[in-house]
Amino acid sequence: MPPSSQDRFTVVIPARNEALSIGAIVAACLRQTPHVLVIDGPSVDGTAMAAAKAGARVVSQHLPGKGLAIREAALLVTTEIVVFIDADGSHVVEDIPALVAPILAGEADHVQASRLIGGSSELHGSFNEFFRLAGSAFITACINWRFGTCLSESQNGFRAIRLELLRHLGLRERGTTIEQEMVIKTLRLGARLLEVPSHEHKRLHGSSHIRLRRVWFRYLYSFLKNLLAPRGVGSR
Repeated sequence: MPPSSQDRFTVVIPARNEALSIGAIVAACLRQTPHVLVIDGPSVDGTAMAAAKAGARVVSQHLPGKGLAIREAALLVTTEIVVFIDADGSHVVEDIPALVAPILAGEADHVQASRLIGGSSELHGSFNEFFRLAGSAFITACINWRFGTCLSESQNGFRAIRLELLRHLGLRERGTTIEQEMVIKTLRLGARLLEVPSHEHKRLHGSSHIRLRRVWFRYLYSFLKNLLAPRGVGSR
């Protein structure tokens, strides 16, 4: 990717207690763009220090929540495009140009990575992972029915979006339900959403912070609230 394009996007990494992996993720992202922002939410294991040492700009949240981190990033970023990537090492950083390219070419406003097309080492092997996959498939099928799309998924944290659109979505979710809210509101506004294949690896260290038994109701409530709202209507 030419240097002129690298200056047009910022990579945002929401992170909480990922000190063992954040340094490597930041270093890899800095090879794609000089603009890397870590929203630390808030960690107790030295994640913020490790991210800063690796060369990222670090902003600490007062309250935890991935959705809050993404909403804060929308206020902090100044580049034309924002790329979101998880801090656990499961996403392929080298696929960032594939996410950004359709937006730079004027072909899309929002591009999400698809592990259903690119394959996943994470969503297989246990009941919890099967439950996550089944729930995601149900939500995505309903989104496709509502908007006449052919998306393969709606929950991946690896995505690129125009900053102007991100700010216009009127995001309200505080946690990991933010991704499905972003997808639904993009389609509701009539913006162009594409997806590209990208493999999902197992996280580098530890286990997922998502506890489905605690949050499944929030996923369902958020999904129904946003899905059933009239097209073209914002949520501000």
